Amino acid sequence: SYPHTLSTRVGNLTLQVPRFRDGAFSTELFARYQRSEQAFVISLMEMVVNGISTRKVTKVTEELCGTEFSKSTVSELCKQLDPVITAWSSRPLHDNEYPFLIVDALYVKVREDGRVRSRGVMIATGINQDGYRELLGLRVDDTESEASWSAFFAELKQRGLRGVDLVTSDHHGGLVNAIRQHFQGVTWQRCQTHFMRNILDAAPKALRDEVKAHVRAIFEAAEPATARSLLERTLGTFQDTASKAMKVLEEGFEDATAVLALPAVCRKRTRTTNAVERLNAELRR
Repeated sequence: SYPHTLSTRVGNLTLQVPRFRDGAFSTELFARYQRSEQAFVISLMEMVVNGISTRKVTKVTEELCGTEFSKSTVSELCKQLDPVITAWSSRPLHDNEYPFLIVDALYVKVREDGRVRSRGVMIATGINQDGYRELLGLRVDDTESEASWSAFFAELKQRGLRGVDLVTSDHHGGLVNAIRQHFQGVTWQRCQTHFMRNILDAAPKALRDEVKAHVRAIFEAAEPATARSLLERTLGTFQDTASKAMKVLEEGFEDATAVLALPAVCRKRTRTTNAVERLNAELRR
């Protein structure tokens, strides 16, 4: 026999492996040349997926298992996730219809060729006919432009995305143009959270709380007619004291209240991109 060191979740084990002249023996405990227990490798990858940096993973493994792994080794092990991610990101979407689509983007720093660069991550979340949310796909690109969003939407449609009736997003010009190009005839819902920020940024600081309360009442109206009545009242109240904010409100009113045409039960999760913002935070972590 010969000694073989295997790194496991409970530390290093030294195994005596039987040696046969004809090479017929093969243990089921580990593959040939394998130095780490597969469950241990999966644990390392799980740590990274859950937001622990590769540098901290090395400290955790050394503290718990008495085994030191360099951060480059952890990164190499995590490459085993690539085929899983590739299969997920190219999976077909034919099985369901997604009447509601929520799209957003975040920017992350990546290291390429020894340099840190900023990359845009475009994200699409669908709500299917049963009301369940599903992360449909991601696309990494140099910038968040009409061309990049168009390529992303074309990819989703090629994978079988269908049945879209309403798309929620912020007011990014390239994104809105791409939505109109690839989802002709659908309703575009301007994210009310982003729209509220745009209005308040244009309002005097002393009036922001009061303006916010009035705009919130518009967003929570029971039907479009009530929302328009509240809009007229708000415009009349602040036209002289917050004219810039009222101009933003009036110009974006129709797009920001498009969701009011839906049944009340469908409005909460489609009026903003907040669900994607929460996802963004997890992805960034």
